[in-house]
Amino acid sequence: MRAIRGLWRWRRNPLRRATDLVEAWVALVALLLIVVAAPVLGSLVGAAAQDTLQRSVRQQHHDRHLVTATVVRKLDGSLVEPDPDATSAHDTRSRVLANWTAPDGTRQFGAALTTLKSPHKGDHFGIWTDRHGLLTARPLDSATATTHAVLAGFGATLLTAGLVEGARRMIVWRMVRRRYERWDQAWDRAGPDWGKAGTGS
Repeated sequence: MRAIRGLWRWRRNPLRRATDLVEAWVALVALLLIVVAAPVLGSLVGAAAQDTLQRSVRQQHHDRHLVTATVVRKLDGSLVEPDPDATSAHDTRSRVLANWTAPDGTRQFGAALTTLKSPHKGDHFGIWTDRHGLLTARPLDSATATTHAVLAGFGATLLTAGLVEGARRMIVWRMVRRRYERWDQAWDRAGPDWGKAGTGS
């Protein structure tokens, strides 16, 4: 709004300098870019991120499998930090020795993490593996992927708006510097005696 008011104010003002009009136009263009171009760019980035992430979700759900493992025994020092991917930050996990059957039918045996509060021999729990039975992280879910895409789009919008505003400020700063330089040159041309009593008489 200030840019529009600036253009209107300088429209027929006899004190208007060329730089005043340029400054108002720069402000108006920056405003239009922030209001129109930044959200459009953010939408494009968000859509591209959504497409890529949803493809990754489908690929991970195709490649990773939830299988049932059986506790053989609890391992010493079994309590570990909560899983950052878990639904609750308070899900304490335990390390156990377990066996499971891979999706390709092979039997697997090794250390695994479980959310069982007090795992005992013979307890069952779910783990994610690849098709050969090797342990892997839980696949990304669609809702989380969408959240990441929205954040990417929002971040791109803010970054674009910040770059446009930074460019506007840099242009105005350069114009003000040039204006001051011209003023200094004009004062130098006026001479050291300008304004003294009797000068020019």
